[in-house]
Amino acid sequence: MTIEWWLTYLITTTILSLSPGSGAINTMSTGISHGYRGTVASISGLQVGLALHIVLVGIGLGALFSQSLLAFEILKWAGAAYLVWLGIQQWRSAGGIDLDAVAKAMPRRRLFKRAVLVNLTNPKSIVFLAALFPQFIQPHQPLFMQYLVLGVTTVVVDIIVMIGYATLATRIAGWIKGPKQMKLMNRIFGGLFMAVGALLASARKIA
Repeated sequence: MTIEWWLTYLITTTILSLSPGSGAINTMSTGISHGYRGTVASISGLQVGLALHIVLVGIGLGALFSQSLLAFEILKWAGAAYLVWLGIQQWRSAGGIDLDAVAKAMPRRRLFKRAVLVNLTNPKSIVFLAALFPQFIQPHQPLFMQYLVLGVTTVVVDIIVMIGYATLATRIAGWIKGPKQMKLMNRIFGGLFMAVGALLASARKIA
């Protein structure tokens, strides 16, 4: 893989990571309600989910999801239901914010697991990676190293972007720790989770 080819992929994956989705919403929601420590666990979970998708694409299961309507539909509805459930929980959250109390109610390991599921149950992600990677793979060169370079690039870029979203969220949190403002933010993020779930449910398989 040439440096020019890699730079093209870097630009492509950066644009994709910057596009707001369930991962960005999850990161910002966690940043506001759990602070930096909770966000580290959340971002780590998102990257585990993303890395698993990359591995699945590398071993060929991405092609299965892109070609099998049944497999796509099962994962799509599971992911949509999970996001809607997260949205309902967020919507119903209390208005006040006490980071110590919140941390005890939802420890970082639960935030990690939640983030893994947010990414892992998104079929659009694995199908898109399955469609995107072949565009940058050169068959006459070793495939493993090319997948490794593309995978590491994807994860590193997503980490940087999610840190940006988390930083923005923690700064916003300083302004909205009052019960009324926090209740409004919970409903906004709850609504966004449910909206993304609805969009995921309406998604069609990439041809």
